[in-house]
Amino acid sequence: MPLESVQSVAPFPLPSREARGPGAPDDVWRALVDHAAAIAAHEPLLTRLARHWILGKPDFAAALGAMLADKSACEMTPRDVVADLVAEAVATEPDIARAAEADLAAILARDPAVKGAAHPFLFFKGFQALQMHRIAHHLWNAGRHDAALFFQSRGSEVFAVDIHPAAPVGRGVMLDHGTGLVVGETASIGNDVSILQKVTLGGTGKESGDRHPKVRDGVLLSAGAIVLGNIEIGRNPKVRAGSVVLHDVPPCATVAGIPARIVGWCKEGAPALSMDHELPEDGR
Repeated sequence: MPLESVQSVAPFPLPSREARGPGAPDDVWRALVDHAAAIAAHEPLLTRLARHWILGKPDFAAALGAMLADKSACEMTPRDVVADLVAEAVATEPDIARAAEADLAAILARDPAVKGAAHPFLFFKGFQALQMHRIAHHLWNAGRHDAALFFQSRGSEVFAVDIHPAAPVGRGVMLDHGTGLVVGETASIGNDVSILQKVTLGGTGKESGDRHPKVRDGVLLSAGAIVLGNIEIGRNPKVRAGSVVLHDVPPCATVAGIPARIVGWCKEGAPALSMDHELPEDGR
């Protein structure tokens, strides 16, 4: 049975209030501006940064473009050139900014360490790396593979997050920390997914073609999880830390071990939203 592609998910609305949880605002842009203004007023070190990336911009898309241009540019690719390319990508595909807003809302809802919307936008490399990938994916789909690989390379260098630009990613995705994340060319990631550090969505050898995992909506991939091969992680499973997954995981299953096996089932909701990494005593 063919696996559906997350590329079919369009447009990218914000998650529902229920999915976002009480920590996420209804107006992400307003929350971002308000928090950035507070930071600029109270921390002189960050006044210029807050103004340059957020407070001096007319909307979320412009702020996103400024941040990505600064993070992507290097000596051989000047900021102005990168900024024009990013602006063109966001203007051509508005869903890039909408998905980024949903990602930011997801972090606010799921990460108890976050004290306001500006913190992930300014400082969290998981969020920033994912948005850089969204630009790379846009360029890949537009046939600009060399430019897309540049953004992939910069993401790996700057954030230690390596996502192939061909891999589609849904909205409301949280890369918690992000360090060491590797996502292969034919992998896909659905909506409302949470992924921690050192996760690998990889192949099993030198085979060509469709060879990487398909991660469906609501999945929680805990730290160090390794998922290999053209397999499906169904809706709402939990892959526990350090597990090695080599076979399909059915919806709502909790898997653990090397190789991973089913050790429980979710009782309600998506593990990615609750961020519950524990296995209850009853095995469920």
